[in-house]
Amino acid sequence: MLITAARVMTGTLGEVITDGAVLVDDRTIAAVGPRTDIEAQAPAGEPLLSFPDSTVLPGLIDAHVHLAFDAGPDPVATLQDRDDDGLFKDMGVRAERLLSIGVTTVRDLGDRNGLTLRLAEAISSGTVAGPHIISAATPVTPPGGHCWFLGGEVSGIDEIRSLVRRNVAAGAKVIKVMETGGGLTKGGAKSWESQFSPDELAALVDEAHQAGLPVAAHAHGADGIAAAVEAGVDTLEHCTWMTPEGFGLREDVLAQIIAQDIHVCPAVSPHWQMLPKVFGPEKAAAMFDLVRQMADAGVRLIAGTDAGVQRAGFDGLVSSLAFYEHLGLHNDRIIEMATTEAARALGVADQTGRITPGYTADLLVVDGDPLADLSSLSAVKAVFTAGARYQP
Repeated sequence: MLITAARVMTGTLGEVITDGAVLVDDRTIAAVGPRTDIEAQAPAGEPLLSFPDSTVLPGLIDAHVHLAFDAGPDPVATLQDRDDDGLFKDMGVRAERLLSIGVTTVRDLGDRNGLTLRLAEAISSGTVAGPHIISAATPVTPPGGHCWFLGGEVSGIDEIRSLVRRNVAAGAKVIKVMETGGGLTKGGAKSWESQFSPDELAALVDEAHQAGLPVAAHAHGADGIAAAVEAGVDTLEHCTWMTPEGFGLREDVLAQIIAQDIHVCPAVSPHWQMLPKVFGPEKAAAMFDLVRQMADAGVRLIAGTDAGVQRAGFDGLVSSLAFYEHLGLHNDRIIEMATTEAARALGVADQTGRITPGYTADLLVVDGDPLADLSSLSAVKAVFTAGARYQP
């Protein structure tokens, strides 16, 4: 299959090929370059898809989703009311919604009973339409801790190591630890309160790294962020620097995050513009400024939406990306956060996130030029995952 377009954004050092083309061989990218050059390489009779006013770019990556949640006003209650068969069907619908907007890879950071692993297999086999899924399976939390209802309650180092090993054996590709509390869990620890001791965190990271898996730490509180960094986690989720009094970014910990090459996923809600009404203008401005400070300091930010939690739908990645435009980040960096940089953080940078020969043919075609107008990412013309065009 030969795809031609007005622009091809390869994802390599901001490279944009004008009047470009991508040659796809089965599931992989065979060649990319100027249209005339790639047309000459295409076998005779190769199917041609022409998008003369559009841009081809790598498929988008949402690095923080929860397919088990429904994005309604009370996703936990809805989850608990569904049996596994019904929930699995719901998750399939949500996965297809993500694919329809150009998201070709997601990292699911917590489900129930391994349903996301089952869904990933169904998508790979072609029985369900959806993006590639990198699943954390069951998130690790203390008794009654954040998201305890997903089944990952553990007490002490031995139980922590045992759950990590069970997730590894089940096929998880990342380990998720709830280092602090969260608002989704009624009656649980506050968002700024830590849930695990330094020794427990260190044991979890050690067990995961022995198995070759990265660790993603849910960490709102400044103390929890510091502990997660000290333990050597690979990504920080939310990273809002909360304290009992408000917020408190620690410059020494920020320096460690950068030195240790830890990626940060702020998991910005698609409805971020409503936050001043929810939290108040001053608190929302402080939250926004913390992300700006991390970006300015050189933290490796990646895009995620926390899709599935309250009112964070599975079609909101582009709206979430607009938050970073609001902060003043350039469009090329924002797009990298949802493609090449996210692929690095998720451990798949040798497979996806760029348009280059040998990589999986995960492609998004949009009208217009997203480098000039980020909102053009919403003008989806075509989506390809592993070389197959998505057909609703």
